[in-house]
Amino acid sequence: MKDIQGDTLTGDRLVRVLAALANPHRIRILAALAAERVHVSGLARQVGLSRPLVHMHLQRLEAAGLVAGSLELSDDGKALKFFEVTPFALELTPAVIAAAAETLTDPKEEDE
Repeated sequence: MKDIQGDTLTGDRLVRVLAALANPHRIRILAALAAERVHVSGLARQVGLSRPLVHMHLQRLEAAGLVAGSLELSDDGKALKFFEVTPFALELTPAVIAAAAETLTDPKEEDE
């Protein structure tokens, strides 16, 4: 099974995506970014969280492939990191879960 970006939807990727979406702050951040791309400070004001906390949530969303960030310089020379939603679609069915489960990395193997 492939996701909208053409990547294979592995069990590990599915776990990262679902874990990223399992937090209400991240859902609010995604909703804000669905409306427009915005820099971290502006996003923090929109969702009512501190910049460090928003940045931590954005790292989780970026690791899951749900958002992408890019650095840009403002007119006064300040570096601003802008984020936007990456195109994604998630169809969650028993068959998709079963196929993804077959590709899960064994946590015991990761420890070795």
